[in-house]
Amino acid sequence: MRSSRKVIIIALVIGISFFAYFQFVSISQISMIITHNQPLKENEGESMYSIELEFNNPSLLVLTAGKTEFFITLNERVIGKGRLDPFVLPPLDKISVSGTYLKDSNIKSQENTLVKINGVTKYNVFFTTIDVPFVFYPTPEQAREFIQQD
Repeated sequence: MRSSRKVIIIALVIGISFFAYFQFVSISQISMIITHNQPLKENEGESMYSIELEFNNPSLLVLTAGKTEFFITLNERVIGKGRLDPFVLPPLDKISVSGTYLKDSNIKSQENTLVKINGVTKYNVFFTTIDVPFVFYPTPEQAREFIQQD
């Protein structure tokens, strides 16, 4: 009887370990798309924009995201910085998240530009926090919006 309990406990520990590992891998596969990007106000040299992103959670865990900061780069030069409101990402679901960012107003479109949005989201999972970096390359139309709003 005693050895069967040990086998059950070992099997549970191994099962939980595999589950945790595969959920961590799933968390690193969180994807996002831009659903809304609109100017709010313009000051001398910089503009403030509202942005809405849609996050897709492929894991089985409810993820509570705290502070999310992101940077917008143009050809490896930072042209904007923003943050997203905290949010809860349901398992196997999508959610829209709002935020704002400031962008250098003096940046103009040029040939062969590479726009990239990257940052880190801090997810609270059980009793720990996991920092999940993300990199997003907008479509050419979205990239033009980040470079120069008309």
